[in-house]
Amino acid sequence: MSQEMNVMEPVAKPSPRPRGWARWRFLTLFGAVLVALAGLRTITGQDMLTDAGTINTTITFAVPIGLAALGGLWAERAGIINIGLEGMMILGTWFGAYFAWSTDNPWMGLLAGVLAGMAGGLLHAVATVTFAVDHIVSGVAINILMLGAMRYLSILVYADVPGAGAAQSPMAPSFPVWDLPFVARALGPVADSGVFLVADLASLVVGVTTHMPALTVVAILMIPLSYLVLWRTTFGLRLRSVGENPDAAESLGVPVYSLKYVAVIVSGGLAGMGGVFLSVVASQIYQEGQTGGRGYIGLAAMIFGNWRPGGLAMGAGLFGYTDALQVRGGGEAVHALLLLLAVALLGVALWQVRRDRKGLAAFGVLVSVLLFAWFFSTDSLPRELATYSPHVTTLLVLSLASQRLRPPASVGKQWRASRS
Repeated sequence: MSQEMNVMEPVAKPSPRPRGWARWRFLTLFGAVLVALAGLRTITGQDMLTDAGTINTTITFAVPIGLAALGGLWAERAGIINIGLEGMMILGTWFGAYFAWSTDNPWMGLLAGVLAGMAGGLLHAVATVTFAVDHIVSGVAINILMLGAMRYLSILVYADVPGAGAAQSPMAPSFPVWDLPFVARALGPVADSGVFLVADLASLVVGVTTHMPALTVVAILMIPLSYLVLWRTTFGLRLRSVGENPDAAESLGVPVYSLKYVAVIVSGGLAGMGGVFLSVVASQIYQEGQTGGRGYIGLAAMIFGNWRPGGLAMGAGLFGYTDALQVRGGGEAVHALLLLLAVALLGVALWQVRRDRKGLAAFGVLVSVLLFAWFFSTDSLPRELATYSPHVTTLLVLSLASQRLRPPASVGKQWRASRS
């Protein structure tokens, strides 16, 4: 008589991360990036890499991308892919500029733009949640529809308005600009000294405390607010459970349909706020096509950030920085980044050797050598390539970050309530 015994070995659980681990990781990464840019500035002599103007312009370019990314985060945490962020931003640009101009009040423009974006989100929610339309199809349809609809409204409203027309609105009033002038006076000489890291840190402080439009401050506050709501409240826990396992959420009494609607409507409102920023803050005028694909770049920033508010903020900052650099410094400033990218790829290749991934390591070394050769054999990038550096950065970042991504489990899946 034999007896079979199954011995279950205890599964080793990963050691819990200490409290504040993510915060320290973020600070370490931020410090490493600052040191790298300071060293690059010292080596190449491109002061524009870290000066206060570049920092300020980076924030200006990063805000609409970050708001679009936050919109994508809210929707996808509830299981809905929102490709229609671009169209909702277009709604925000038109209605924000129109109401700011017609009421001579930028805050009324902000309210109108957010409500218009929310209306676009509601349309997407009706299509995807109620009628189970494919999320991608619905989003693309919204983008196409809103572009044509806003042109029609422009023709209808601005036909007899001087200085306006089918493709643009009149000049709109902008938001008040806040700054701390004593900071610039105190740290300006330090920033101009050129001392390694000290001057760069002073430029950073000056850049984030001067010439800051009120809407920029409101937009930046949306990041910690979204984190607190989604990760520190019961409402946020329920909303995220809808994106992970709607069947389990429904069995616990969570209103799945309602939360999906709320998430997509909030998503549209955030995208609409990004549109208001473009038309009322960045240019003080609505222009056809001024979103420039920022809704799609926002989605890329959200994916880069692994569906987390802090991560998408870093992604938006990265895309905003490359955009600011090519606008302020042109091909020469962006050219300096080739050296940083070559060194970074060489470091990644050495890390892959340690992990016994020789194929990836060899590829990384090859690309790094090519970038070194490109940097030392040229003085500037072609204007056309520098102009599209943010889009190239998007592709590079997504390809390098794809291995560590963890999207919500049920994102993009059609769901229907179980029938009892």
